[in-house]
Amino acid sequence: MIRAPKPDEFAALSDLCLRSKAYWGYDDAFMAACRDELTVTPEDIEDGDFGVLDVDGSIAGVVYVTCTDDVADLDLLYVDPAFMGAGYGVRLFQWALDVARRRGANRITIDADPNAKSFYEHMGARLIGESPSGSIPGRLLPLLEYHL
Repeated sequence: MIRAPKPDEFAALSDLCLRSKAYWGYDDAFMAACRDELTVTPEDIEDGDFGVLDVDGSIAGVVYVTCTDDVADLDLLYVDPAFMGAGYGVRLFQWALDVARRRGANRITIDADPNAKSFYEHMGARLIGESPSGSIPGRLLPLLEYHL
């Protein structure tokens, strides 16, 4: 079930994002640089559509989508490493697409971690360029787009 976050879950959601990112073997310095960008705040909930994947009472994943006019941005999509490989990333991505469509978007853009690029391509997104990392100066991320 994908539901709205509860007010007392912000720290747990932030921790999930960091655990999921760390899954790819990034070192402590890299993870420290990403902390602010991966911290979930009450403002995030107000600025976009935020979903929490709840599996039998455990938080298994998070997804966050913002829309501006006819373009949606997939700002977060993370699955807890304990739940990876069970299709939950697909469910979260489909939820994001549904939100974008309801908001009137005709495409969704994704600044992907390089390790997640193949997942998004498998889902039907296509690489359209690169975008600068919000956490690591000089680092470029794959920029993908999915037409709705």
